[in-house]
Amino acid sequence: MNNTILAVLGYLGWTVFLLAWLESYRTLLVMKKEKAPNGFQTDGSDMSPFGLRLTRTFGNCMESFTFIGGTMLLAIAAGAAAITNPLALYLLLARVGQSVTHLISTSEIAVQIRFVFFLIQQGIVIFWLYLMAINYLG
Repeated sequence: MNNTILAVLGYLGWTVFLLAWLESYRTLLVMKKEKAPNGFQTDGSDMSPFGLRLTRTFGNCMESFTFIGGTMLLAIAAGAAAITNPLALYLLLARVGQSVTHLISTSEIAVQIRFVFFLIQQGIVIFWLYLMAINYLG
């Protein structure tokens, strides 16, 4: 198994972990009769600050998978994993770092740290797309 496949697996595993955590959190609120089963806002705005951050962290993973996961899956399908392998696990680490920072705090410094983690992911994907483009189009 190569690093790109491991990163896709790790990204999906992290996203499912966040989903399970969110489901557990909401189930606990229902069991404590703090919320009705059908009473949750999809954006998490009706929960505690942590519940909102957990909801948004899961949403961020889902939203980013289109360009992150899509690029890694393209590389695997095109036989170009040699391009993505060197940075794939760093990208996953940046994704988890962004999520954990979001879960911990929304302070100004935490938001800036989160943004740096996001820029790392975006920069890696842009770099990969450039390399794939010049290798396959150029």
